[in-house]
Amino acid sequence: MDTFYYLVQSTLPIAIPLLLVALGGMFSERSGIINIALEGIMIFGAFFGAIFVLSTQNSSINPQILLIIGALVAGFASIGYSMLLAYASVNLKANQVIVGTALNMLIPAIVIIYAQLMNAGWSGVGDSPYSGGGITTTLNLYIHEVPLLSQIPVIGDLLFKDTYLTVYLGFLVLIISTIVLYKTKFGLRLRACGEHPQAADSVGINVYKMRYAGVALSGFLGGMGGYFYSVSVLNSNISGLTGVAGYGFLALAVMIFGQWKPVRIFFAALFFAFLSTLSVSVPLIPFLNNLGLDLTIYKMLPYIATLIVLIFTSKSSKAPKAEGIPYDKGLR
Repeated sequence: MDTFYYLVQSTLPIAIPLLLVALGGMFSERSGIINIALEGIMIFGAFFGAIFVLSTQNSSINPQILLIIGALVAGFASIGYSMLLAYASVNLKANQVIVGTALNMLIPAIVIIYAQLMNAGWSGVGDSPYSGGGITTTLNLYIHEVPLLSQIPVIGDLLFKDTYLTVYLGFLVLIISTIVLYKTKFGLRLRACGEHPQAADSVGINVYKMRYAGVALSGFLGGMGGYFYSVSVLNSNISGLTGVAGYGFLALAVMIFGQWKPVRIFFAALFFAFLSTLSVSVPLIPFLNNLGLDLTIYKMLPYIATLIVLIFTSKSSKAPKAEGIPYDKGLR
């Protein structure tokens, strides 16, 4: 039972960033814009969130509040970065896949250069407050116990004891995203723009604005997801942010596997996060430990599963019909 608890509590902090980034991709693609740039958006948000936390962690602000503020900083910063994709896709009618790929290549290089400058004491010009290895946070991000809820048998130990705050925030975002997508006028209009933008335009919906809004939501959630991955997995180590490599594309697979639907995306995120957790949990599972396989094989499992899932689901996937197609008012 202890192993089971460990697996669940180790899976959730990895699943939540995947969930947020995949939900971000969902909003963008539901509006009609393919967002291949999720990887770059993650790193961009994690970068600004980490800088904020590293600059304020010694202040008198409560660590939990600091985490939430850092998440908002990361989200709003990534909105700005995602607007590059929106402008190129909506105004310039550029190829969305190529633009997204370019954005993915740009930000990791900037983060690496910045981290090297920090570790080098800003190239010798003065003393850097981040040099000398002081580039990781010391925040206490655990909720040790939730009153009353922690007393529920089994579930209380799994979800309401010694759990990252990011897990609860992730569940909150999932609920809000589901309501926004299916229970609001905004969600209906967003989905209409991704399925049949000409029809949406004919009833007075501004397709361009809705696509900008979809990409902005994608940037906000992608930035938050990258920041949560940073604080729960990388410990806000700025020089390690490029370790996100591949995570954004894994989120894309989660989004496709979840068929662009929030609840399905959540379960897909749990599945892929569980496979990621196995690579560090093998010694605790006698059956896997006795196989004697190299741990590298287990680290490959999420990506192998991605390929297998996409092979079997690509033909039956129900992507928004107008995604990736630049909108032209003159076409009917």
